[in-house]
Amino acid sequence: MPSDRSQPRPRPPAGPAAQPPRAEGDAGAGPAGHALAPALWKLLQATAEALQAVQGGQSGTAALAAVAPGLRPGVQALLFQALRNLGRAQALRRQLAPRNPPPRIDALLCTALALAWNPDEAPYEPFTLVNQAVEAAKRNPATQAQSAFVNACLRRFLREREACVAATDGDPVARWNHPAWWIERLRKDHPQYWQQILQANNAHAPMTLRVSRQKSTPAQYLQALDAMNLEAKAVGADGIELGQPQPVQQLPGFADGVVSVQDAAAQQAAPLLLQGLDLSAPLRLLDACAAPGGKTAHLLEYQPPGAAWQVTALEIDPVRAERIHDTLQRLRLAPAQILVADAGRPDDWWARSGGEPFDAILLDAPCTASGIVRRHPDVRWLRRPTDIAQLATLQAQLLERLWPLVRPGGRLLYCTCSVFRAEGDAQVQAFLQRNTDAVAMPSPGHLIPGQADKAGAVPDNPAGDHDGFFYALFQKALA
Repeated sequence: MPSDRSQPRPRPPAGPAAQPPRAEGDAGAGPAGHALAPALWKLLQATAEALQAVQGGQSGTAALAAVAPGLRPGVQALLFQALRNLGRAQALRRQLAPRNPPPRIDALLCTALALAWNPDEAPYEPFTLVNQAVEAAKRNPATQAQSAFVNACLRRFLREREACVAATDGDPVARWNHPAWWIERLRKDHPQYWQQILQANNAHAPMTLRVSRQKSTPAQYLQALDAMNLEAKAVGADGIELGQPQPVQQLPGFADGVVSVQDAAAQQAAPLLLQGLDLSAPLRLLDACAAPGGKTAHLLEYQPPGAAWQVTALEIDPVRAERIHDTLQRLRLAPAQILVADAGRPDDWWARSGGEPFDAILLDAPCTASGIVRRHPDVRWLRRPTDIAQLATLQAQLLERLWPLVRPGGRLLYCTCSVFRAEGDAQVQAFLQRNTDAVAMPSPGHLIPGQADKAGAVPDNPAGDHDGFFYALFQKALA
């Protein structure tokens, strides 16, 4: 699902399209030829359709792709907020309409309730949202017959909001806006930090940049941002956390590859993998699940002038593999060998990669994405409990297939953007038991999403406000 880092959180009178909401008509020309924003009822109608698609099992990315381009920015902002409040909205809808309405009506009601239930965070005044949700029902032939029902439910909500909200406060799904099984899993996996993780998941993620080591430094880039009156701070070794999200086209040096957008947790992969290696040597490196290419690029940014590295990037999806090409081309980095192949089937690509052991392998394994829910709020509602075991099996298979390709004395960095222990600590312990030639090296383990790494113990985390992640570094014993 596309990140919402570039989307504003509109308050009246500014809406998702930077214009006041309009109850009637289509988007058109305003004074001096300026385009008017789409009518709010249109945005709510499209948001409800996208929410219905997600509830039906479709990804947010696909649901948004089906939205008309002129509506998409506003719908994305509203959909993200609706998904972050969906547990509360569903509980409120059950208070107002105990019998399940048809899916279209349910999605429209939940959209309006998710956006309006908390006036302090509502993108528009609650009464405006209710008026325009009713208008959305009237304007759609598929929901027109039930517009009076929508009106009755939402008007009652406006009258009885405090009582309705109080009646749902005891529901953990409404309180935390995550499925019940997800909440319970976090309670077991992180008994000290589960509340912090859930709170972070419902917050807006910051926009974090990675400064290319070959083109600038964080200190120099902070000066360039300061000259533009943009607030920012350095995080980690190469990162810059912006005070407010900005369109990438307006960032100094973005088009020339000076910076890339990459979360601070993800920026830890390249330095962890390369630490202790002789970077001037002719290294063979593998990024096993490489798309869209951010970590491959970060590895290449560490390559000293004149060093003869061979970097291979694998990606099973041909379309996503093209994104690696695009990333490296924009950053104007030394070329990498990009292969469309399944990392778990080395016989298909091993010879093409050179047929020699690797000095270092980065395995950013497929996972539940439970650590990046704030950027992809649909994930929590799409995942099922059985997904964890299925993905853990795949992760174990990838570790077993790739470990023989590491030279003695070389290393493998295993990482996932997950906070579930089955995809982190438990996976590592099982791997070490199966492979007696693997030595666990110092690494962060589970990174808790948010500002402080461990439940507020670090009041101003030097790594910044990062996503949830897991890292484990293994070194192969010398023969």
